[in-house]
Formats: sequence, structure tokens, C-alpha cells
Amino acid sequence: MRILPVSFRTVLVELADLGETLALFASLKAKPIAAIEEIVPAARTLLVRFRPGTPPDMEALAADLRSRDISAEMEGSDRLVEIPVVYDGEDLADVSTLTGLSVDEVIARHTGSEYTVAFTGFAPGFGYLVGGDPALHVARRQSPRTRIPAGTVALAGHFAGVYPQEGPGGWQLIGTTPLRMFDLVRDPSTLFQPGTRVRFTQLPSREAFEAIAATEAARAKATSEARAHEGTSLRVTAAPMPALFQDEGRPGQAAQGVSASGALDRAALHAANRLVGNPVGTPALEIVAGGFAFEADGPAVVAIAGTDAVLEIRDAAGRARQTAAGRPVPLEVGDRVTLRAPRHGLRTYLSVRGGFRVAPVLGSASVDSLARLGPEPVVAGASLAVLPFAGHTAVGAPESPPPGLPAPGDTVVLDVVMGPRTEWFTAAGIETLTAQEWTVTPLSNRVGLRIEGEVPLERLDPKAELPSEGTANGAIQVPHNGQPVLFLADHPLTGGYPVIATLAEHHLDLAAQIPVGARIRFRAIRSFAEIAPTSEQAVP
Repeated sequence: MRILPVSFRTVLVELADLGETLALFASLKAKPIAAIEEIVPAARTLLVRFRPGTPPDMEALAADLRSRDISAEMEGSDRLVEIPVVYDGEDLADVSTLTGLSVDEVIARHTGSEYTVAFTGFAPGFGYLVGGDPALHVARRQSPRTRIPAGTVALAGHFAGVYPQEGPGGWQLIGTTPLRMFDLVRDPSTLFQPGTRVRFTQLPSREAFEAIAATEAARAKATSEARAHEGTSLRVTAAPMPALFQDEGRPGQAAQGVSASGALDRAALHAANRLVGNPVGTPALEIVAGGFAFEADGPAVVAIAGTDAVLEIRDAAGRARQTAAGRPVPLEVGDRVTLRAPRHGLRTYLSVRGGFRVAPVLGSASVDSLARLGPEPVVAGASLAVLPFAGHTAVGAPESPPPGLPAPGDTVVLDVVMGPRTEWFTAAGIETLTAQEWTVTPLSNRVGLRIEGEVPLERLDPKAELPSEGTANGAIQVPHNGQPVLFLADHPLTGGYPVIATLAEHHLDLAAQIPVGARIRFRAIRSFAEIAPTSEQAVP
């Protein structure tokens, strides 16, 4: 067992194999550590995230983990899920060739085995299934596909799985199920959770498939209900880039393969809500750049925070005024409001007194752009209903934008903690991370900042493969080309490229405000070192 630093409140526990990983995960569920907020299991690792507040005693944690029994085998739950399948996958013939079995034998062995969900990740509802027939262990495709339909049943290595949504992937495709693997109108939303037992059954025809699919669609439609509203609304008249509802996210959903997401700049979200008297975690709109505009059909109080943008307000009589960020703005019927582009910073948060009427998804109104969860993006023509103000808090005092907001061309210094996979890089590669500046490219988004440097980061073994493992907000993941991706709030729950370092938590908000064209210089504030018990806590 190795315990590797990720950030000041996250560690990666590396085990010998999947069996040890699942045994330790079960032990931590049965006998939890109070300071742990969430655990993300993967093939040979556990990503352990601690609650905000006092940093945990890492040496004591190491002693606790090393004292636990990790020899027990994984036990499945009493819950059995049957997955009906039409075996029509594009790679079914290839799997037959790779295994030396006929197509009928491949199907018989797939339906004749019972699987167990070992862990979840990659996408909401995607379960990594183990326990099938060893004869069906086949390598991933050499060239991943860019598009795999939702419901596709697949194999890779000693895992089986079902793609819950359309997306890329490199697994061998053998069939399709009409079941919705991840459905927000169902409780729980995902069919696959760690420990769930799974059996695949063969459907007799495409007609049987279509009948089940129609039943699934009818059930989802019947469960969704429209919500009526009376009161003030903000009618969106312009949205050059769709705005996204964001709050503090949905932590604690790792069992469903869902990352926390949430506002990229938490301090700005809190400030915007303070200004109008809302609880700090009330959903607000996260707006990139400027040009977003709306008209009020009733009285309201709004505020913006996060950048140095200004609001231009034009009343029903055509009179115009401007209000800087960090100040509450009263609106009347007919007021037309436009957000001017900030000179410094990138993401502006718009709050309204009382909050927006927006339905939460898995307990949060945040839009997760990677997982495609949450309310629809806000575009021109949308009508945003405002809730009645239920509290008694006065509007807040004016607040200045934070100092040091970057503009395109500026250089931003970000603190990083080295690890957990620093050892995968050469000494020159490690030095390159902090020795040169990295430019933020236009491919950046809420998933991560894609950055480019003159010298790519050099690995010890460029061909080595890393099994998927949990990733953290702020992780600097390095694909084969050596040009890093700095993960932001919508990052995948697990990833398969080594993470050389992770952004210190105190700079996550700043990273959210770095525009395209700005440059980043990383400053290592803690070198990589495996975490071990002190001599007094040593375990035999």
C-alpha cells in the first residue's frame, strides 16, 4: 500500500490489485473515518477526499489504513439487476476472433456469468463490472471511437460495462440494451452502484428491444412534471454564450459516477449572493465574457461578482445608468440590463434576491457540462422565474472585485502540490512544469484549462499505460503529447493519464478566472513524497 499526496485535503491510496482496493473500500464503509468526505474507488486506487476545515493528520491516516485487513474478497449486495441485450455490437465478430469462440459461444458466456459492479466512473451511471467468464477478457481497441451510443454493452480487459450516454470510448462493443442506465427520474438514478450484482439476458428480437425502449420513455415522461410560477421573471434577450446555473455542486455522488461540479469560482458565487441577501450557496448564473442581457417584468434586486464587469441598466423611459460589480442593483418593471464584458477575469456570477426558480438535479442546480446534468443552459428567449424572498437578511454592503484578476496576455502564478504521479516523469519533465510559462488555449472550458508550453512534459516511459483512477479538482493531467490539462469542476471522476501535480485549493477560484491567451506559471509549494506513518505509529 502506498499513500500519495494529491492536494492538501486529498490523497490517492495505491493498492496491489482490484481485490485489495475493494477490500479497503469496504473496510472504510464499515468502519469510516470521520474526517473523510468522499471516496472514489478505481482499478487499483482509492481517491480519498477530506472535509474542509482542519487538515487531517496524514501520518495517523497512513497508520490507520495500513492496519486494516485488505485480504477479504469483495461481496456482492442482495440487489440483482438484469440487463436485456440485443447482441448486435460492431465488435462482436472481433471478440469472437480474439477469444477463439464462436459468436454464439461469446453470447452464451456473457449471459451465463454473474457480474458485480466494482466501482463507477468515466460517466454518470458507468459501472466497471467484474466476475465474468475469463474467456471474455479482451484488450481495448487500438483506436478509440469518437462516438458510442448510449446503452452499448462492451468489454475491456477483465471488465464489462454499459455506456450510459453517448460519448467516446475504446471498449469492444458487443450489444445494446434498451434500459436507461442513468435516469434522473428514477431513485437511485443509476442502475449500477458498487456491489450491485448484474446478469445479462439475450433479447429475442429488435422488436422486443423497441418495446422495452418505448416503456422506458413513457415512464420517464410520466414522471417529469411541469412547474407553474407567478411573480417576477427575467426575460433573457441576449446570450452570446449560454449562461449556466451554478451552486455549490453535488458532492457525495461518486457512487453514481457523478463528480461534484458546481461554481468554478466559489468565492464569487458567495459574494454575489451576499450582495442580495441570499444564503451564499443559492443558485446563480455563471456567465462567460459579456453581452448577456435581460429585461425585468417586475421588481427585483440583482448583483454581479467575480470580475470587474459592469451592468448597464436602461429603464422603460430610455434613461441609462451603469453599476459596477460588487453592488446590489434594484430593478423595476421594464428595466433592460446588459452585462458588459469584463476587462479582467472571465466568469461573472449574477444573483437575484430570493433566488431563481430552478429544479435541482441530484440535490443541486449546477450544470455539469461533461456529465450533461442539471438545468438547460440559459439562452436568448429564456424566462427566468424569481422566487419570493423568504428571508430577512438585508442586501449586502458593496464588495470590490478580488485583486489580481488576469487579462489576456497576463501571467498568473498558481501554487501546486506535486503528486500523485510525479514519479512517472523524468527529472527534466518535472523541472519543465515550473520552469516555463504555459499559455491557455481556446479549447479550455469548465472541464479544464488546456494549456500549451514550448517544451512538453517528458515521461520516463512514454508508452506506459495507467489504469483509470480518481481525479481531483485542480489535477494537472498529462496526456501522451506532454501538453497538460488543468482539471476544473466538471472534470471526469476518473482518468487514465498521470497527474504530475494538483492545484492548491486556495488557487482554484483564481484558475476559474484565467482567460484564453493568459499565461500560467506553476509554483510548487510541496514536493512529492509518499505519506507514511511516523515511527511511533508504525504498523507491523
